[in-house]
Amino acid sequence: MRTSIATVCLSGTLDEKFVAAKEAGFDGVEIFEPDLVASPHSPEAIRARAQELGLTLDLYQPFRDFEGVGPDLLEQNLRRAEAKFTLMNRLGIDTMLLCSNVATARSGDEQLAAAQLRQLGDLAERYGVRVAYEALAWGRFVDSYEVAARIVRLADHPRIGVCLDSFHILSKGHNPEAIETIPAEKIFFVQMADAPLLSMDVLSWSRHHRLFPGEGGFALGAFMGHLVRTGYDGPVSLEIFNDTFRQSDPRDTAIDARRSLRWLEHETAIWLGGSGGRAARMSTAALPAVAPPSDVNYVELRTDAIDQMRDLLTQLGFRAHGRHRTKSVELWSQGAARMVLGRPETDRHQPTVAGMGLSVRDPEAALRRATDLLAPRVYRVEDPDDETLVGVRAPDGSEVFFGAESAGEPGWVREFGPPAGGDAAHIECVDHINLAQPWQHFDAGVLFLHSVLDLHTQPSMEVAAPVGLVRSQVLASADGVLRVALNLVPSAADADAILPQHIAFAASDVLALARAARDRGFRPLDIPTNYYDDIQARFDIAPELLADLQELNVMYDRDESGEFLHFYTHPIGTVFLEVVERRDDYAGYGALNAPVRLAAQYQQRRDAPEGVPA
Repeated sequence: MRTSIATVCLSGTLDEKFVAAKEAGFDGVEIFEPDLVASPHSPEAIRARAQELGLTLDLYQPFRDFEGVGPDLLEQNLRRAEAKFTLMNRLGIDTMLLCSNVATARSGDEQLAAAQLRQLGDLAERYGVRVAYEALAWGRFVDSYEVAARIVRLADHPRIGVCLDSFHILSKGHNPEAIETIPAEKIFFVQMADAPLLSMDVLSWSRHHRLFPGEGGFALGAFMGHLVRTGYDGPVSLEIFNDTFRQSDPRDTAIDARRSLRWLEHETAIWLGGSGGRAARMSTAALPAVAPPSDVNYVELRTDAIDQMRDLLTQLGFRAHGRHRTKSVELWSQGAARMVLGRPETDRHQPTVAGMGLSVRDPEAALRRATDLLAPRVYRVEDPDDETLVGVRAPDGSEVFFGAESAGEPGWVREFGPPAGGDAAHIECVDHINLAQPWQHFDAGVLFLHSVLDLHTQPSMEVAAPVGLVRSQVLASADGVLRVALNLVPSAADADAILPQHIAFAASDVLALARAARDRGFRPLDIPTNYYDDIQARFDIAPELLADLQELNVMYDRDESGEFLHFYTHPIGTVFLEVVERRDDYAGYGALNAPVRLAAQYQQRRDAPEGVPA
């Protein structure tokens, strides 16, 4: 698959966009006209720079409001087009994107539009260029790719073809199956974009909320499968209008973009089932197959408040194994839940929840899949007797390590000392991990977990907090062993107040654990009395259970599948812990309780004496 990216996807100067695209592994770029106009370099210099970097210049765009007009305006439009064709010759670009008319068309007569496109084709012939006609979802008369293809067929000119844009097709609910009726030689260009499934006007949706493939809700594997079956083998490009991407580091965005196309290639191969038909010319390869992790064998915390965290883990019943024999980290465990605890490293940014270890059937296959998706390797310094773990870095800077499955505890646990004695374990394993995502990494984080770890997205939601709405996206393995929630807070300034970053542990008996922890000096997050009045009215809870919940500050939820009991610790620095008990087949996260928890944490922060950690 030949890959390309529109310069509008990336921040920075035109040269910075070129460099980012090259470093991420793209074959070519589309030049968005405003980027050219703002550049201090001549078209010839831009062409030479692209050649120096080994990038093809695949498309010049956009050309607007051409067809369906009167004779006088048509002459003006042809004059405009000739100027662009001259410019394209200087740039060495052979294809121009023509958007369907949204402003000046006075007729929806397809014969008229075809005749005018034929005149444009005659002009393009003189300059040796092509025109790819695209139906905008908000086009005045032409808003369907099937209508655009019909007009191109009526124009019957070798220099006039179609551009297929997944957003314009799928946002309107059009069936992409008819793509297979378009001759491959008439598909001049393809632009891919994903998007969240929103109910809003399509123009605003397109201009502000497009995403890279795999980050939204469109069925792009099927779209590409229909395209492959036509025999198309030209560039597959990304055209993403997104406010976040245009403020982010272009190198990070370009890597995320290239990862999305590799994921799309995989999804296409899966949809095609290994056969694109006799016409298929575009190669598609699936990613290395990986089985879901059998467990989360550790979570790593990096915090300066390490003494407070030790006290908290002790109160919750974790046992200390002591320091690693060669590294400045220590291990705490209870049941199959293991916490690696250390201080932040000073040479790079590192989130508090700094990493996780996953037990997988084939660590090398998991690593190959991750690196195939451009995840950077992380090398663990190992002594000859240490367990072999292979790892990669996520977009937010956290690390994921893969280790081989084992019948008992993982082999790397022996690199620490034996655990200290303790009471009977109530905590069984890690239930889920909740990560705060910087605004510029949220969508990239979704794609990383979805593509690299093969986690499946669940419906996203917004949770009301005292400082605004917190957007939350849960991804989970098919069997629920690995669950990760990504939270996007309203602004960086509010992140410390909301504290959405935490680790949740599954327990066999939350009420018993809460009592045992209280006896060891534990004080949970305080939940207001109003909350318990509300859940009693909502669920008609047995009085004895309600009294226990309120006494121990345990929260409650129930649905048709089961019950959910959980409590929270007070924050330590920028992280807190949660303990949960799932009864029967409850699979949620107590979402209705989240606003109460956020308000309680916010109030605690406000009430904490200045200079004293909350």
